[in-house]
Amino acid sequence: MASPWYKSSRGEWFVIGQFALFALIAFGPRSTTGLPVWSPAWRTFGSVAGPALMGAGGVLALAGALKLGRNLTPFICPKGGSVLLEQGPYRLVRHPIYSGLLQMALGWGLWVHGWLTIGYALLLFALLDAKARREERWLVERFPGYVAYRRRVRRFIPFVY
Repeated sequence: MASPWYKSSRGEWFVIGQFALFALIAFGPRSTTGLPVWSPAWRTFGSVAGPALMGAGGVLALAGALKLGRNLTPFICPKGGSVLLEQGPYRLVRHPIYSGLLQMALGWGLWVHGWLTIGYALLLFALLDAKARREERWLVERFPGYVAYRRRVRRFIPFVY
C-alpha cells in the first residue's frame, strides 16, 4: 500500500512548496518600504534582460518537458520504466525544467522591477535545488550511469552549477 501523500514519499511537499512560490512570484508583493528604488539604468536592464531570460527559460523548460514525454511527473520519484536521458536539453543541464523555471522566475523579477520578486525567485532556487538533490539520490539508485552523467553535466547552469 502506498504511503499517504502527506508523508511525501514521492516529494509531494516539494511540489506544494514550488507551486506556492510560483504564486508568490506571479502575484505577491513586488517591493516594500525600505528597499531601494530601481535606478533608470537598472530599470532598462531589467526591461531587456527580464524578457530575454523568461523566453530562454521557457524554451529550456518546454524542451525538457517534451524530451521527457510520458515520463514527465511533478514528483521526484522517477516513473517505472523510465530511461536516463542525456540528449537534447539534458546534455546541457541535468534538470532543464527546473533550470528553465528558475530563469523564468528571475526574468519576471527583473521585468517587473521587483526586489521581493527576485527574492522569491531565490527561494525557488533553494527549493528546487533541494528537490533536485533528493531526486538525484533516487536517480543514482535507478540508473547505473547516473553517477558518470552527474560528473559530466551541471545541475542548473551549464559549466557553472
